[in-house]
Amino acid sequence: MSGPLQSAAPAHGGAADLGPHDAGQGDPRVSAHDHPNQFALLSQRRFAPFFWTQFLGAGNDNLFKFAFTVMVTYQLQVSWLPPSKAGLVIGAVFILPFLLFSATSGQITDKHDKTAVIRFVKNLEIGIMALAALGFMTAHVAVLLTCVFLMGLHSTLFGPVKYAYMPQHLNERELTGGNGMVEMGTFVAILLGNVLGGLLIAMPEVGARYVAIGCVLAAVAGRFTAQLVPPTPATDPGLVINWNPVTETLRNLKLAHGNIVVFRSLLGISWMWFFGAVFLSNFPVFAKEVLHGNEGVASLLLVVFSIGIGIGSLLCEMLSKRHVEIGLVPAGAIGMSVFAIDLYFASRALPPSAAMSVAEFLSHATHWRVIFDLGLLSLFAGIYSVPMYALIQLRSQPSHRARVIAANNILNALFMIVSSVAAGAMLTAGFSVPEVFLATGIANAAVAIYIFLLVPEYLLRFVAFLLTRCVYRFRVRGDVNIPTEGAALIVCNHVSFIDAIVLMAASPRPIRFVMDHRIFQLPVLGWLFKLAKAIPIASQRENPATYAAAFEAADRVLADGDLLCIFPEGGITRDGQLQPFKGGVMKILERRPVPVVPVALQNLWGSYFSRVENGTAMVRPFRRGLWSPVGLVAGEAVPPSQASPERLRDRVATLLAA
Repeated sequence: MSGPLQSAAPAHGGAADLGPHDAGQGDPRVSAHDHPNQFALLSQRRFAPFFWTQFLGAGNDNLFKFAFTVMVTYQLQVSWLPPSKAGLVIGAVFILPFLLFSATSGQITDKHDKTAVIRFVKNLEIGIMALAALGFMTAHVAVLLTCVFLMGLHSTLFGPVKYAYMPQHLNERELTGGNGMVEMGTFVAILLGNVLGGLLIAMPEVGARYVAIGCVLAAVAGRFTAQLVPPTPATDPGLVINWNPVTETLRNLKLAHGNIVVFRSLLGISWMWFFGAVFLSNFPVFAKEVLHGNEGVASLLLVVFSIGIGIGSLLCEMLSKRHVEIGLVPAGAIGMSVFAIDLYFASRALPPSAAMSVAEFLSHATHWRVIFDLGLLSLFAGIYSVPMYALIQLRSQPSHRARVIAANNILNALFMIVSSVAAGAMLTAGFSVPEVFLATGIANAAVAIYIFLLVPEYLLRFVAFLLTRCVYRFRVRGDVNIPTEGAALIVCNHVSFIDAIVLMAASPRPIRFVMDHRIFQLPVLGWLFKLAKAIPIASQRENPATYAAAFEAADRVLADGDLLCIFPEGGITRDGQLQPFKGGVMKILERRPVPVVPVALQNLWGSYFSRVENGTAMVRPFRRGLWSPVGLVAGEAVPPSQASPERLRDRVATLLAA
């Protein structure tokens, strides 16, 4: 493997072509508000050739597989592959390489230039499609089934590259949009591949020939776009590849488990594939036996599902304001469950009828609720998955990011197999398809609650997302000054009981807060801050042990390279004015000199959560109505040697007036 890969690698490092931090150039630190939207990426060489390469690959996979499935089902008589099992067998053969070779493909991607891997895989695709063309022309089922396995291998090799490539060319503010584009492109390509494969193979006499030509042309086009992909240096060139798939699979899963947030995100994505596979695999039966539609109605369900995923994926950048916003994940999970459950109620009592065409099906008003549920279910699935893909890319160590993504592919394959077995068992036991959908929707809610309690960051970001999008009109300025990596101390004015939540919404990274111990006694807010692992502090006179423990905990946070926020005024303002800063900030910096980022919260005074009612907060809900404007301004970091309570207060005062 190393020979072809090395020969495909460019002779130069290509640093000028690369995007952000992983390529050794440093994060461009473009402001989220000035950054072009995700569609602008399609005009840039660092993204467009890669996008079209993966688009053509996904489309070709499905053109080939669907045409082969239709051929075996409708046109050939094969004793050892009956039509009733053709789709299941072809799907299983395609998934098998993901289980066998994902661990190896992750190593290859980390060890070699990713562009070289892409080109090698596309060369392989041309050879596979040439063999498949021969299989179609001769109607040789064994050859075509072999090509299904080889195309599964092709996708297995490309999978880690697909997601490990983007963090080396897109910065943090582009990752959500880039992932949204890729997810949208993948599902559109799947849809187009299935439609084109079905149309071509159905042509009398010439169908197989046209499918053969189409598969080869798509492979050649993919190789052409791959040639335009810019260099992407290896992240672990010294890696010694372990060719044992069993031991390496276990090692990959252990690597992924090294970051518990990343690992549980892998489980969350794999659950989404479980969820989606239940619906996709049952569309034909659902359309025929429940909706009383013909094959066209089954195709319509696939179209609606694919479009929903695509729209949801694209919405993520707008909803996240061009950050990796994992607060969208709970929103997506809620939508998936709500509309999966409603799909059961929408479809359980439809009257029997003769098989309807698409036009006849859509002429019944009751069927539009089914389409509505399915479209929104898939839209929320897109919103659910894209932030988790971006989080995995952002939080995984660059040196073994591809192996973590390979672990994701292994888990995805396992979850999809389990979903097929579980759905099949339920149907065999006498459950109807709508009841399977209902059970899946309820299970999704249970799994989501479990994951969000295991990883509170999802829930906390969701609360912050709701607060800053639905309750307030939140404007952030200077967010590029909040560091995306390394330890830093954030100092902020203290205006309300929700200051910490507002800060969470503005930061691309988790923040640990030092907070008055009494706030933990408040209902709801106290529970949220405990989930956020906020550090309680009391005055030295009130509780010396709590005081000392707070500074010990604060030092550990900074020693771990994380963000720490303190409110140096020592309490929430009772008059809306900025109070003097106390000396705790210097005590922290004496033990751990780190950059200090001044932050100002604007216009929260007078809100429900501020002490505006004679020094009391939370008295009159919505006292300023909904969507009142609030702001956050982050200033440039102050070196620890130049920090003092007075200077930091002056910086925050200046930001308040900005």
